[in-house]
Amino acid sequence: MAVSKTHSAESIAEAVASGVTLFGENRVQDFEAKRARLLELGVSGAEFHLVGHLQSNKSNKAAELFTGIDSLDSTRLAERLNDAAGRLGKSLYVLLEMKLSAEPTKTGLDPDGPELHDLLDRLPSLEHLRMRGLMTIAPLDENPETAHACFRQLRGLQKRLMLGFPRLDFSELSMGMSGDFELAIEEGSTLVRIGTALFGERPRLR
Repeated sequence: MAVSKTHSAESIAEAVASGVTLFGENRVQDFEAKRARLLELGVSGAEFHLVGHLQSNKSNKAAELFTGIDSLDSTRLAERLNDAAGRLGKSLYVLLEMKLSAEPTKTGLDPDGPELHDLLDRLPSLEHLRMRGLMTIAPLDENPETAHACFRQLRGLQKRLMLGFPRLDFSELSMGMSGDFELAIEEGSTLVRIGTALFGERPRLR
């Protein structure tokens, strides 16, 4: 996945022309404006997923704009996305974002919390959501073992949940970014999210 957040529609168009087909965006409102420019540029055949935190009050617009939501972190949000997708006559791919570090800036589900099991119990009945697996972001730490441990934890959680919830698809493990994707692949990542290594440093927001 090419993480194109904060980068221009022109940069995305160039990536599409080079063969990239899957992109990750961070904010609903930013991509809404960018999508209009992509249409002007004639960009087609690309798939866009939301990888940033989604507030439930933006679920309608997110369901309209994106093919997948890779940061699902609550039952309430799942229900709102399902309703929105149903009104649009579409299905949304979803990944559950897991919080595996104590960093206050990180969002996601507690792997040992009741919300996770509530959501997993509810998902089979949400017919417009297509559960695909799990996602996490490793802590910022120069010690590579910290990332290894985080990715290993997600892989272990995947195995445990596959046994406990056999009706759901846990095949996707989205972990690893530009600075640690090689470690993530070693630990079983099936989807790495690459931004800086493809597009360069992110432009500073004013």
